[in-house]
Amino acid sequence: MSIIVHYLTDISVGQAMIIINAPLILAGMKYINSGFAIKTVFSILVTALAIDFLPDFIEFQPIPGFLLSTFYGGACVGAGISLVIKGGASAGGTTIIARIAVQNSTWKPAQIILIFDTLIVVAISIIFKDMELALWSIISIVVTSKVIDMALTGPASENIVHIVSNKTNEIGNSISKELGRSGTILSGKTLTGHNNKLLFVVVTARELATLKSIILRHDTSALIIIMQASELMGSSLNNEHLRELQ
Repeated sequence: MSIIVHYLTDISVGQAMIIINAPLILAGMKYINSGFAIKTVFSILVTALAIDFLPDFIEFQPIPGFLLSTFYGGACVGAGISLVIKGGASAGGTTIIARIAVQNSTWKPAQIILIFDTLIVVAISIIFKDMELALWSIISIVVTSKVIDMALTGPASENIVHIVSNKTNEIGNSISKELGRSGTILSGKTLTGHNNKLLFVVVTARELATLKSIILRHDTSALIIIMQASELMGSSLNNEHLRELQ
């Protein structure tokens, strides 16, 4: 989006990043906590400054052809975003839009991000009048996504999370509201006979950091077990509401 703004105006790419993200962060303040917002603002500012001023200090050798640029550029972006996510922040852009959109619709964050990324790629093909460039952009986005998934949790993109807590209802409601995910709450007993509840939910690698934040916000002593899902089948994991099995 920033590159498109830079192409259409005299505004630098870094400045365009700040201009685009500023209203998004302000609009998203209702849906994100202050710590997340502060870290995200810092992430955006550092990225914008690096984009604008780093070439003044480091001479980057041009890479002939789009293939190497697309794969290595996408991998570097994915590695950088992974560090940002692990730090409990966001790189801005469509991630913030998705957080806002899911509050007022039945769409899931991943679906919102995919739609906006697609619109951006379409805009690239129209503005630059170059379909090949748009297709290379799609490949770069896919590479970035794969690197993020592998950096956060390994090759598997879906993760099964078991949460043992006495506040599973509150955690479940927050998961449904903030991530657009459903799950199942199981009632049981510990080996010593105490009543306990377990929340079962499936999330993507990108949602893990947010999920951990939600859990610890409600219960700092909750037990969290994360397993990679090699294959998912059926639609029972996508029910609109949490189901409690007594």
